[in-house]
Amino acid sequence: MRKISAGLVAAGLVLSLAACGQSANGVGDGVGDGGGGGGGAAKGDAKGGLVGIAMPTKSSERWINDGANMVKEFQAKGYRTDLQYGDNVVENQVSQVENMITKGARLLVVAAIDGSSLTNVLQKANDAHIPVISYDRLIRGTANVDYYATFDNYKVGVLQGGYIADKLGLKDGKGPFNIELFAGSPDDNNANFFFNGAMSVLKPYIDQKKLVVQSGQTDFNQVATLRWDGGLAQSRMDNLLSKSYTNARVDAVLSPYDGISIGILSSLKGLGYGTVKSLPIVTGQDGELASVKSIIAGEQTQTVYKDTRQLAKAAVRMGDALLTGGKPEVNDTGQYDNGVKTVPAQLLQPVSVDKDNYRQVLVDSGQYTADQLK
Repeated sequence: MRKISAGLVAAGLVLSLAACGQSANGVGDGVGDGGGGGGGAAKGDAKGGLVGIAMPTKSSERWINDGANMVKEFQAKGYRTDLQYGDNVVENQVSQVENMITKGARLLVVAAIDGSSLTNVLQKANDAHIPVISYDRLIRGTANVDYYATFDNYKVGVLQGGYIADKLGLKDGKGPFNIELFAGSPDDNNANFFFNGAMSVLKPYIDQKKLVVQSGQTDFNQVATLRWDGGLAQSRMDNLLSKSYTNARVDAVLSPYDGISIGILSSLKGLGYGTVKSLPIVTGQDGELASVKSIIAGEQTQTVYKDTRQLAKAAVRMGDALLTGGKPEVNDTGQYDNGVKTVPAQLLQPVSVDKDNYRQVLVDSGQYTADQLK
């Protein structure tokens, strides 16, 4: 998932890491493999070489964890790592990837800020025979991406939409209810999968008038949230409430990501939801700590948890296979067309989490301790 701060907890984690554009504290030496620029990754000769890991931002808890988990796993296999965060600035990420190539990286793992912005720099990687793994966000518009490690993104949306339908009792004929729709960033390919998955569940009820979008905003381009920015989501929710809900209440909000959910909830609470009137169903994604606490407190209703520890392991297994002459494991070879090629992918399964099962899914798995959630 991609994004902005999920609250003060994530912000505190951000401050503890190194400044943007430098190797994260203690996780990468930033030094090439001694072979000069563009060392490449000839089969079977790159064990122990440098792996470049380009993440989009440190302002989201999940990307901090993704980067740290991959560094841990790659280093456990004997590789050196150069972990960089682009601060959600495309030019930063392009420059960081260029530097990784120059340092002699043998492999690049990239979670793109803008999935269509890396065409030129990845051509340089290809010229240097450096394989590329697209991480969680599909890199678009280039043949120079070898594999894709992600979750079943369409299912994420299905879980969100299905949760709303179940909690409102739509399958039992209840309704009509008012709903507003939010989607992720239009420059992130995943955002379309999330939205389309959710709408596969919700649109039939909208067509039947069991769900009513008072604002009339139902197209992806109308409801997208650039850079997954919770502040933008809060402003949009403010506008929706002031224009469409002066004499009506919101019963549900489709939110694709926890950081957006926090912004939506701030807007709702500013108009008396949660005190004068009950909060609507609000979905989310990523199981970020601030949002899990919000779920426990009865504010945010649901999140879709994606165990990024497992995603990091999947990406590292892919990378290790590429660097040692093996064949990476995939389970999808037809779904992820980036506009130039269909990228073979390894898809992991997401899990819906709410107040009823958060202990089982998040505490028992070791994602959080019980003390963290107090």
